[in-house]
Amino acid sequence: MNLILLGPPNAGKGTQAKRLFADFQIPQISTGDILRKAVAEGTELGKVAGPLMAAGQYVPDEVVIGIVEERLKEADVAKGFVLDGFPRTPGQADALDKMLNRLGKQLSAVISLEVPHAKLVERGSGRRVCPADGSVYHVYQSPPKRAGYCDKCNTGLVQRPDDMPEVIEKRLQKYDSETAPLKAFYEKKGLLKSVDGVGTPEGIYEEIRAAAGTS
Repeated sequence: MNLILLGPPNAGKGTQAKRLFADFQIPQISTGDILRKAVAEGTELGKVAGPLMAAGQYVPDEVVIGIVEERLKEADVAKGFVLDGFPRTPGQADALDKMLNRLGKQLSAVISLEVPHAKLVERGSGRRVCPADGSVYHVYQSPPKRAGYCDKCNTGLVQRPDDMPEVIEKRLQKYDSETAPLKAFYEKKGLLKSVDGVGTPEGIYEEIRAAAGTS
């Protein structure tokens, strides 16, 4: 089962990808996670990506496409994969098609999570991260026991630059103008399935499973 989870920032793609891995042992391939790791480690890729991400801009296609292709060659994707955050544009989708053909793979479905903008800003701007152990909290949905501090190690929590409300708004504007056309791209291929991304994580997951034909 090879899936794309399509949706704007903070639509819940990462959460649902982890559920799919737990049930089907197909790994989540999140370009955002890979890029943030590179920034944190100070790699050459991180030095290019960091300023762009902090400004709410996308990393160049050639960099992201290279990352994805290398990841899809690894052994743990033999049973399938869940792409989270890629492709973002029809150009990247074309590149992905060519890449999958080279690797002898094909997509099973493209699941589009639909969430109103106001809810997306609330979700993202409320996120807080522990810089020591990576634990993630949310000031509304899953706050720490002591406001502003990690439950596990008592380190002060931080708000990532790309979780600032103004940065989220910029990313949503980019999504609407550049990424939303992917729906038409995959609809023409008969792969697009739309799922309401507002509700309980369990309920949304069941809808995703049904759309992917696994329930």
